[in-house]
Amino acid sequence: MRENLAQFSLLVLINAFVGGMVGLERSILPLLGRDVFHIVSTTLVLSFIVSFGVAKALTNLVGSRLSDRVGRRRLLVGGWLVGLFVPVILLLAPTWGWVVFANVLLGINQGLCWSMTVVMKIDLVGPKSRGVAMGFNEAAGYVAVAVTAYVTALLAARYGLRLMPFELGIGIAAAGTLLSLIFARETHGHARHEALAHENEGEPRFSEIFVHTSFHDPALSSCSQAGLVNNLNDGMVWGLLPLMAATAGFSLAQIGVVVAVYPLTWGLLQLLTGALSDVIGRKWLIAGGMTLQAGAIAAFAISAAYPIWLVAALLLGVGTAMVYPTLLAAIGDVAHPNWRASAVGVYRLWRDSGYAVGALLSGVIADLLGASVAVATIAALTLVSSAVVAVRMPETLRRER
Repeated sequence: MRENLAQFSLLVLINAFVGGMVGLERSILPLLGRDVFHIVSTTLVLSFIVSFGVAKALTNLVGSRLSDRVGRRRLLVGGWLVGLFVPVILLLAPTWGWVVFANVLLGINQGLCWSMTVVMKIDLVGPKSRGVAMGFNEAAGYVAVAVTAYVTALLAARYGLRLMPFELGIGIAAAGTLLSLIFARETHGHARHEALAHENEGEPRFSEIFVHTSFHDPALSSCSQAGLVNNLNDGMVWGLLPLMAATAGFSLAQIGVVVAVYPLTWGLLQLLTGALSDVIGRKWLIAGGMTLQAGAIAAFAISAAYPIWLVAALLLGVGTAMVYPTLLAAIGDVAHPNWRASAVGVYRLWRDSGYAVGALLSGVIADLLGASVAVATIAALTLVSSAVVAVRMPETLRRER
């Protein structure tokens, strides 16, 4: 990391702008659907998360695989060029369908830009500092999510749900594009150099990488299902909690605080948990973090009191910080440098499909049985996923290749 500090730091900054693009929506978009477009169905309101999750998951898969062939920087820049359209469409959208389409583009932007910043940092730091690198990457992204979510809530409270929040988004997208286009450098050569220190496995077919990462390897497949469930519960938090909070009488500023505390805690603590996983290992940080997530999510279903929600959001952020960078580091531990980017893409396919699954599942259950039942269901699924990691996943930190 020390030898590549300038480029590493630039990628951390770029990922902050990537996170800011998602933060634009975290506090206000579900309320935009309900209050501006007058959508009654919770499932329909959460359809923007479904379109985002599907687009991001598929882009992760294609983009990471393609980066092994054409390099990382081109895809990073391409993702930002797509992202430029997102805040403009959200600002001007005449119907909810346009909002859903904007989130397809946002999914492509996130799938390319966030994936490339992950892969590029893994390329730069080598195996000894992988957890630290992922901690910095995810911290920058999710602190930016938190800050932008809170700022947009304040702007919406003062100026309305449409105008100022998405004008801010235009500036974020422009800054990310310019930094990537002018200053980012290709890192694929670092992965090729690292591969020379490993036994030459060749490059397996993508179908083999997909099956190996998704089902066959106990570490990689455990990470894949844990990633899916992690973003399943995050999709529920993104879409359902602002609606529940508004129904409970929270102000827009209070909603902004709750929505921001979760990714802010998650983001900042990853600086510690990523490094900690390089010392104590990956498995029990992941299993313990998901158990803590389950308990925090259950608290949202049990109480509608603002102080309880703040504590639950804080604990959910702690649990997610234990899980998120550690899963990426574990993938990097196991996957050979020749096909590591492709394995990251498969993992991120499963992980980000969790957004679509979580939005659909929580939306349908909320429409049929109520929001509290939907939240409790997500909490139970998170606890089951933790048990799968505890039983099936081996420790990967000192795993021999």
